[in-house]
Amino acid sequence: MKGAAAAGAAAGMPLNANWEMVEQDQGPKPEPRVARFEKLAFGMFIHWGLYSQMAKGEWVETMHGIPRDEYLKLMSTFTAEDFDAKSIARLAKRAGMKYCTLTARHHEGFSLYDTKGLSDLDITNTPARGRDLIAEYTTALRDEGIVPMLYHTTLDWNDKRFNDDFDAYLDYLHESVELVCKSYGEIGGFWFDGNWAKKEADWKLDRLYGIVREHQPEAMIINNTGIGAYGVLEHEEIDSVTYERGRPEPMDRSKHKKYITGEMCHTMNFHWGRADKDFNYLSPAHVIEELCASRRAGANLLMNLGPEIHGKLPEYESASFARVGDWIRHHGALIYEGKPGVLGEDGDFGLMLQDELYLFITQISATASTYAHGPAVRGTAARKFTKVPGEWKSAKWLDTGQELKLEQEGDSLTLHPTGYPYGTNMVVRVARLTR
Repeated sequence: MKGAAAAGAAAGMPLNANWEMVEQDQGPKPEPRVARFEKLAFGMFIHWGLYSQMAKGEWVETMHGIPRDEYLKLMSTFTAEDFDAKSIARLAKRAGMKYCTLTARHHEGFSLYDTKGLSDLDITNTPARGRDLIAEYTTALRDEGIVPMLYHTTLDWNDKRFNDDFDAYLDYLHESVELVCKSYGEIGGFWFDGNWAKKEADWKLDRLYGIVREHQPEAMIINNTGIGAYGVLEHEEIDSVTYERGRPEPMDRSKHKKYITGEMCHTMNFHWGRADKDFNYLSPAHVIEELCASRRAGANLLMNLGPEIHGKLPEYESASFARVGDWIRHHGALIYEGKPGVLGEDGDFGLMLQDELYLFITQISATASTYAHGPAVRGTAARKFTKVPGEWKSAKWLDTGQELKLEQEGDSLTLHPTGYPYGTNMVVRVARLTR
């Protein structure tokens, strides 16, 4: 394939049967920060705050109706003695995660950083005073080559101004974000969450996003639209739409003025913070399936864990993430740099990398269906793909190198998968096609 055509294929651009780029309007191109973000592919979400001490989930204050004064007594026992940013960075690297997003401030209004007098609800008024946890976090991640990002709530359960004087509250919120923007070096992105609490309010988003653009021009701007509002774009400055616990679909970018990407955020159980009596955890296989479902749509996966009371990483989630990292290492750059564009049935899909096509085959065996009684496992049934660019002559499993039967007629392609050999189950199995 000629150089220009190879570049087009790698970028997911359509080609004709002779591997020549088809001239057509491709729409807006991604800003460099967005292109970099898409190649990060897999990130770690970290929910940790006062609520972690109660081990009943991050919404415990409101869900259990705990009075404000009683709840805020948790500040007196917030020691952060087990918070080790280097362990976070090492786990992310082990798991194949390229970025982390930490809750600098969650809905309870408590900040893991020194607000410099903007609020009393911050780390300086806890036994952990004297430590700058966000500085520790950002430094440790950069040392391991992991991109640091920060979650920052936009709503606040414990600031009376949120209900009584919203303009004054927004001044406080924006000053807080500006402080964070100026205090910790280059941040890969800001993940806002909470505008859904006042859907009709004027959140003065031009000002908020303007602060980020002024001080962190290369940072991604993300604002979570919440469960059910999947892929909704609410402001032109947004760089990535969100899919909270909802699998993304390939995006139609023709209606946007700029290139927008997507990110699914998901959690290992049914809470985002520590929850000792929630035993309904996802398996590593399930996480692999969610990662593949996200990449099928060209989106990232941000996978959450909730550290323990004083910040120690939880054992089950840590071990599961590490196992997912083992799977990722079998596939090299493909997971990060492969470009989507070929879709099959029931979750099957293809990624282009350089001049090769890789088909991701799902449901060869039962793994971790999202549904209680799940869709029927397809096993070794033939897999059909349409609108496949170019002509392909051979196919092999990446994990074993076994040759597979391949049929192609025009832009329609059929792959005949085989079952796993004894002792092997890749969850989602990848076949490499060559011309």
